[in-house]
Amino acid sequence: MTRTSRVAASFRADWHSFLRRRTAVFFTFFFPLIIVVIFGALVQTDATGGLFAEDPAYYVPGYLAVVVLFTPLSRVGSEVARHRDGNRFEKLATTPLSRSEWLLAQTLVNVVVIGLAALLLLGLVALLTGADLAFGPATVAAIVAYVLLGVALFCGFGALIGSYAGSQDGVIAASNSIALPLLFLSDTFVPPSMLPAWFEPVMWLSPLTYFSRGVRAATGYAPPSLGPVDSSAEFLLVLAGLAAVFVALGAWSLPQTD
Repeated sequence: MTRTSRVAASFRADWHSFLRRRTAVFFTFFFPLIIVVIFGALVQTDATGGLFAEDPAYYVPGYLAVVVLFTPLSRVGSEVARHRDGNRFEKLATTPLSRSEWLLAQTLVNVVVIGLAALLLLGLVALLTGADLAFGPATVAAIVAYVLLGVALFCGFGALIGSYAGSQDGVIAASNSIALPLLFLSDTFVPPSMLPAWFEPVMWLSPLTYFSRGVRAATGYAPPSLGPVDSSAEFLLVLAGLAAVFVALGAWSLPQTD
């Protein structure tokens, strides 16, 4: 049995497992809808000032970040915790499927799920917020690359959380405690101009900053950057490096036995 066939078999099993959990399927797609309705349709943007004072296109990376950040952290973290509680990693150690292959299959499932959610989200953004999303092929390809790398990065991060959190409840608490600050302090919904000047360098410590600013640069809405990275290609390269590191750490952290 080749590595590709092992990953493909694990992918199919994980995909059908996700579809059987109807509540998870519902909220995976319902949560971004609520975010867009609240922030995009109800709050809306206001050019005279305030929290949503930018052009609607500015917030597109923020909407995408909702699914790219929250879904992998909670799904992979919870899956690792369930495997630990059910002694499944001990059983996995007796099969040809390695921990890295298991995590790769989980990541691919999340790429498909979050890709569909992101597509739905972009449609809602265009419909409800008035953002100009007339993307060309190059822009679409860049967004696909950013979503893929962002999902992989936070799948690895989720595996780390699931490996070290004490329980599934601990995974959810840790995921939310990490995701919420990252979502609002990574140049997504809150522009750097609304934060203290000393916080600008701190933003570069967040992996999500490279995602949000990279997507913004790829879509043509890129305010001047004060940091060391300022082009879409550079942001993508840094995000790829971070994704590789987090996936490797996540695979390494998975227990061989329980």
